[in-house]
Amino acid sequence: MSGILKLPALLTKNGALSKVGLSRPVVTRSLHLTTGDRQAKVSTDLSKAYPIIDHTYDAVVVGAGGAGLRAAFGLVAEGFKTAVITKLFPTRSHTVAAQGGINAALGNMEDDMWQWHMYDTVKGSDWLGDQDAIHYMTREAPQAVIELENYGMPFSRTSEGKIYQRAFGGQALKFGKGGQAHRCCCVADRTGHSLLHTLYGQSLRYDCNYFVEYFALDLLMENGVCKGVIALCLEDGTIHRFHSKNTVLATGGYGRAYFSCTSAHTCTGDGNAMVTRAGLQCQDLEFVQFHPTGIYGAGCLITEGCRGEGGFLINAKGERFMERYAPVAKDLASRDVVSRSMTIEIREGRGCGPEKDHVYLQLHHLPAEQLAARLPGISETAMIFAGVDVTREPIPVLPTVHYNMGGVPTNYKGQVLSNENGTDNVVPGLYACGEAASSSVHGANRLGANSLLDLVVFGRACAKTIAQEHKPGEKIEPMKPNCGDFSLANLDKMRYADGSIPTATLRLDMQKTMQKHAAVFRTADVLQEGCDKMLKLYNDMNKLKISDRGMIWNTDLVETLELQNLMLNAIQTIVGAENRKESRGAHAREDFKLRSDEFDYSKSTEGQQKKSIDEHWRKHTLTTVNEATGKVTIKYRPVIDDTLDQKECSTVAPAIRSY
Repeated sequence: MSGILKLPALLTKNGALSKVGLSRPVVTRSLHLTTGDRQAKVSTDLSKAYPIIDHTYDAVVVGAGGAGLRAAFGLVAEGFKTAVITKLFPTRSHTVAAQGGINAALGNMEDDMWQWHMYDTVKGSDWLGDQDAIHYMTREAPQAVIELENYGMPFSRTSEGKIYQRAFGGQALKFGKGGQAHRCCCVADRTGHSLLHTLYGQSLRYDCNYFVEYFALDLLMENGVCKGVIALCLEDGTIHRFHSKNTVLATGGYGRAYFSCTSAHTCTGDGNAMVTRAGLQCQDLEFVQFHPTGIYGAGCLITEGCRGEGGFLINAKGERFMERYAPVAKDLASRDVVSRSMTIEIREGRGCGPEKDHVYLQLHHLPAEQLAARLPGISETAMIFAGVDVTREPIPVLPTVHYNMGGVPTNYKGQVLSNENGTDNVVPGLYACGEAASSSVHGANRLGANSLLDLVVFGRACAKTIAQEHKPGEKIEPMKPNCGDFSLANLDKMRYADGSIPTATLRLDMQKTMQKHAAVFRTADVLQEGCDKMLKLYNDMNKLKISDRGMIWNTDLVETLELQNLMLNAIQTIVGAENRKESRGAHAREDFKLRSDEFDYSKSTEGQQKKSIDEHWRKHTLTTVNEATGKVTIKYRPVIDDTLDQKECSTVAPAIRSY
């Protein structure tokens, strides 16, 4: 950063500082950070207590992780005046924590085809994934990785100089019949870090307008059309309305709804909550991925790449227990299978340690040179958080919440959908990509290394769709002067909340409830108890107490707004889980152990009567929330089985899933 400080001319000209009670100058860095553009206008029409600074853009991207950055510079490259709103500096986004890699059928280690990658992704999704979107993602994958390489992403290399590809869970050759595939392109075990910095560096080639440390409060909706977003500048407490014809949500997941997770503290599901408050639907939130290998006690991620490099899991007897649960793929079965297998081992008394409450990941049989070259970050993380030297000792691990398969429903073009009377309708002006979206390429379970691919493919798809349907500089219909008043009313209510429960206390109660009642294995009694507890906690938000009444860097206020977002995600998750009476992918019911499809795929479908959508569970859950009461309403949407082109890639028919 340049370190130059300046007072925003816009604010001093309009006297906005004195109007919001700020007594000291607001400082801003001059490089890449924006507190306002020259065309912005200060308005007091909506609220005299909170003057609004209005901005107008062709497109607004909320979130600056991998998906948001790829969408943003894709838009600017097409000539769109684009604003990027992010509550973190871009390179602090949670994409930075991804370790394992990014899948693409490049064929650098053996012959490979993207159709095989598609088959594995559909199978991994437990046939809840939409096959048009999976077709699009896997077909575009090789081009996306080569594009990243051209941007300068420093992939690990083979001795021939090609991009190195490691084995990863759930990946096979020849439609599951050709053995383990090596499809995961990586940068040692710091792939997300490298990807994020590469995309941010690339974005600086373009004239993106970054609004850094701005917290998006709500969507601005009028008559079912998205007109932009309203945001709070954390640095000076000013309120900003971003009026735009195109709004892209790239806000990430909501792992922090759980007590133990690999997510950063900023992963609070802001985009999902904004959509929910706008009266729109979220999709499949009951499907929460538990990564098999979080460090015991700390929850820090230990990449699946460890097992891809030859590591394996052992129980207290020293047995490689995955051979019992997945005889072919073993430790490289899909994540939901491995997490459940670990949990069963612990339940049956074969766990490790004094409490017999975890298992071990063994790496010390691998050459020290391989660990240093391919897994340097893991070696460091294990020493810091577990006190383990991976060249000598195993790492204690436990399944930990890692990823949200559900999110804002979109089509493969990135357009947000609203399903009414069984028909998908595009929400005008609104797009979503990355973990915030449910396209649904991951269905009931995401394959490792498909998330970074999801980011770049669908971030680019959003930009391409907007470029196809709109032109830079198009006239934007005016907003009503009071657009966003509901958001300001909520901000003011939270700012002056004077109840009896501190934000941190309520958040911890929510996290522990979700951890206990919506875990790896689920039963009706536990889920129903969890629903009742979550509804009480949701209504306890009326008793919140905020200590800081200021507007400048009020972390107490921001954490309270994030808690509101987490609550909306959490209550939809646990109610959706209680409602789904089957086991599919990451959703494992002990009282409904089998998958419920339109046919019984354990035998020939010939002569079977196809069940109606009301009689089976191979369908997407759509949820909305009554914001006042916390009551969740559930509808359904059929899974899309048709690919984009049957000649290019035929539909993968459902089958019993085994590894």
